[in-house]
This record gives sequence, structure tokens and C-alpha cells, in this order.
Amino acid sequence: MNWLQDAIRLSAMRAATTVVDADSALPGRADEMAVAPANLATGNPMQPPVPEGHESIVLGMGCFWGAEKVLWQLDGVWTTAVGYAGGWTPNPTYEEVCSGATGHTEAVLVVFDPAVLPVERLLAEFFEWHDPTQGMRQGNDMGTQYRSVVLATTAEQLETARRLGAAYQDKLDAAGFGPLTTEFGMLDEVRSGEFYFAEDIHQQYLLKNPGGYDCHVRSGVACPV
Repeated sequence: MNWLQDAIRLSAMRAATTVVDADSALPGRADEMAVAPANLATGNPMQPPVPEGHESIVLGMGCFWGAEKVLWQLDGVWTTAVGYAGGWTPNPTYEEVCSGATGHTEAVLVVFDPAVLPVERLLAEFFEWHDPTQGMRQGNDMGTQYRSVVLATTAEQLETARRLGAAYQDKLDAAGFGPLTTEFGMLDEVRSGEFYFAEDIHQQYLLKNPGGYDCHVRSGVACPV
């Protein structure tokens, strides 16, 4: 009856409003997902190496299909990839992440040129393209896998994210919204400390499926830059 116990456990996790702890998370696997040689939208690789002077950041803003499309279209973005971050389970599958039993959120890895796209401008786009006050959800997408996160790779990125978030909170307060629920941290310090690539079917999903699901629950509040 182990299969039934696992099904009940995963069903309970799916409705969770707190991130699963390390001891309760699924074990995952050592094998990494295969990654295509290039991003179909940008034409550039999704894995290192990246051009000199470029930076990486990991952003979670709800369903990663629509989030990636928003981000790959920004001037100064060299490449993007969707994956899983902020949780415990190594190399999870999409189904495992959607169960809520990995601790990960759906996320987008963004490689950008800060000389063209300053991180402050990138983060303003991030805040404006979802509602960062909704907690463990975005609209009808509910669960810890849809939470808002900024996982930085430099101290400057993290400081900028926190500063901009505080300024945005003032604007949200004035518009009648609740507190910002975005999780801020350094990628290599949050839980497993890794970004895990998602399956190829999810990479540039809305380019492959133009009529596919594209969730954007926005507050409509402009982020000060």
C-alpha cells in the first residue's frame, strides 16, 4: 500500500501553504535533466559559459511558462531557462515540483548584460509582471511552487532586490495591497543552493505552444526605479 500512502502524502503537500522541510522532501536523483544546446528564443546557450561581464539571477513569479517569455523579451537578456529552485530535492521532475513535496518554486534563470539592462530595471519588471503579495499562489495557481522569489548570485543583486522591494511596498500600501511576500536570498545559500533545469518540453514553452497557458496576475502598481 506504499503507493496509496505516497499519493495521500503528495495530495496533502499540494495544498500546503508552507515550504516542506528537508526531512519530508522527496529524495530526487543524481541524474541531471538534458538541456538543449540553445534557447529557441534568443539563440544562445542556456548553460555556461556566458559572455564576460554578464550576470545571472533566478526569479520566481508564478508559472514559469509565461514568466520566461516576459524575461527573454527584455533588451539586455542574453538567455533564459526554466527550472526549479529554492527547495530541497535534487533534479526534480515537473510532477514532483507540482506536488509541493520538493520545496522548489517554478523559476527562470536569467543571464543578462547589466550595462544594457541594469539589475534594478530587471527587478522592476519582475515585480510588475506578477502580484508579489499573494503568498503561495498566483491567481488560480495555488501552492508553494508558485511563490515569488529572487535568488541572487551577487551581493549587489540581493541588496538591490531588498531595497527595491521596500520601495515597492510603499507603493503597494498606497494602492491597498498587503505585504510583499517575495522571498529574497542568495541562490547558493537557500536550501539546496541550486537551480535545476526543467524538462526540455517546458523550455521556451510559449514559443513552442503559442496558444498555451500564460498566467499573469498583476497588481497594476508601477515599481519605482
